[in-house]
Order: sequence, then structure tokens, then C-alpha cells
Amino acid sequence: MRWTDLLFAHWPVDPEPLRAQLPAGLELDLYDGQAWLGIVPFRMSDVGPRGLPAVPVLSTFPEVNVRTYVRHGERNGVWFLSLDAASPLTVAGARVAFHLPYFLADMSIESRGDGVAYRSERRGQGEATALLDMTYGPTGPVRYAEPGSFEAWSTDRLRLFAADSAGRISRTEIRHARWPLQPAEASFSVETLSTAAGIELPPIAPHLTFARRLDVRGWWPKRA
Repeated sequence: MRWTDLLFAHWPVDPEPLRAQLPAGLELDLYDGQAWLGIVPFRMSDVGPRGLPAVPVLSTFPEVNVRTYVRHGERNGVWFLSLDAASPLTVAGARVAFHLPYFLADMSIESRGDGVAYRSERRGQGEATALLDMTYGPTGPVRYAEPGSFEAWSTDRLRLFAADSAGRISRTEIRHARWPLQPAEASFSVETLSTAAGIELPPIAPHLTFARRLDVRGWWPKRA
């Protein structure tokens, strides 16, 4: 798969509402003692089984996730509070195969110069309950995250964790090159994905980084 026009927007948040949503066996992964929530909009493309051609009408769509960072023993990874996508097939398949909290949404992503205009409204949830309307884009050259930096800690995550209805934890491994990150700016007209996930964001500007493109490989989930 390929991820393009991606924004990492991160806020420091109260850890307790996040901990309350984790299954037994997972613990929050903190950076300098602080829990973080990320909102990550992007465009997904070329999604398909390895070695087979992707079907454009099925494999290209906007997606946005709300995430935090966790550990399971010695392994770190991503925990998704929600994932909204404009692909019914992806939403249905990922819920069943990966036990991920996907939701179908009406979405658009449009190029505006070097940046994008992005909108997502979750279907069946009411206009104001799970909505993202924003613009964002890069403001400087590509740079690679320094080891130990927040950028490296929050983006160099090569697995995700999920849990089924019985609380059994699985992990899915991914592989990709280093993130080609750029400093970014963003303007949020509406953002209610965080409150829909039960998290209150602080009234401060988020930490922002942008990536134009990253090619990714993923594997099927395994028991953690």
C-alpha cells in the first residue's frame, strides 16, 4: 500500500481516559512521561495483496485515524481509537480480519498547492459527532527524525495492536523506509473525532509533521 499527503497532528493528553480504553495486557507508551493522542489524515492507494495488481476503484481512498501509543511486553506499537475510511470493503474487511475500529465515512481530499483540503464525516453518527474539516501542508524541506526525538518515537512504529471482542490481543507487523518528514502547518475548521473517541484535547497548538509519500508492506495479524 501507499500512504500520501499524510499529516501527523499530536497533542499531549490526560493518560487516564486512554488507559481506560486499553485491554488487559497493553500499557500506554509515554514520551518523557507524557501520553499523546494523534490524528492522522492521509490518502491510501495501491492497497492489495502482495504480487497482485491493485484495483484503482477499490484501492484508493481517504482515511483518517485517531491513535495513541502502547507497549506489550518488550514490543511497542500503535493503538487505534478509531479509523474512518471512504471504502466500504476496507471497513468491513478490517473489522473482521484485524479487529480494528473502522467506520465508514463520507470523505474528500483535494490538492491545494503543496497542501490539501481534507474533510471526513462519519456515516450514521450525526454531523457534529465525528467530523474533521481542515487544511494542511508542508512548510519546509524533508528531514529524517533524529533517534530519541518525539518525531522518531511517534512515527517509527512498525506494528499495531488490536483486540477482539473477548479481549485477546493481536499484533500486525508493517515495514517501510524511514519517514520523509517535513515541518507542517494546519488549520482545523472542525475536529470532533477526538471527542467521539472519548478524549478531550488541550487548548494548545498540536505538534505537526507532514509526509508526502511512504510505501508500506503489512502482514496478517498474529496473537500477541
